[in-house]
Amino acid sequence: MGESVDSSQSQSESFFRKHWEGYKEFWTERFSFLDNYSRFVKRDHPLPSWSDADVEQFIASDPVNGPTLRTAREAVKYGATGSVIGAVSTAAFAWKYSRSLHGAALSFGAGAMFGWTFGHEFANHWLQLYRLDTMAAQVKFLDWWEKKSAGRA
Repeated sequence: MGESVDSSQSQSESFFRKHWEGYKEFWTERFSFLDNYSRFVKRDHPLPSWSDADVEQFIASDPVNGPTLRTAREAVKYGATGSVIGAVSTAAFAWKYSRSLHGAALSFGAGAMFGWTFGHEFANHWLQLYRLDTMAAQVKFLDWWEKKSAGRA
């Protein structure tokens, strides 16, 4: 009788294990872009900070990934501008109609998030980021910076 319990338990474990492996494979495939950055994030000693001059030096030195990185950095400006516009306009709208400080503060935060999203989406179309491999350019920059900072240390 003990054997039947053990065999049914092993079958149920294999059922759950099989489904867990399916979910794990599904989510691993969806978040595979994290593998590109894992060797830069999971380090014993973090990479040192870089300046705009370092980025410009990389852009000048790499004719393939440099312009892509420049365009990706320009897209951030669109997102930041959208964030400011969204935050101020929604907070002002909430304050005008509710005179609620906490409502205006929540609207400020939500407007900043929505503005960032819309600004980045605008940049995606205006700068045609969908045609560029910005992740590869960023990884190449991090490789370059890792080599350069290792030579400095």
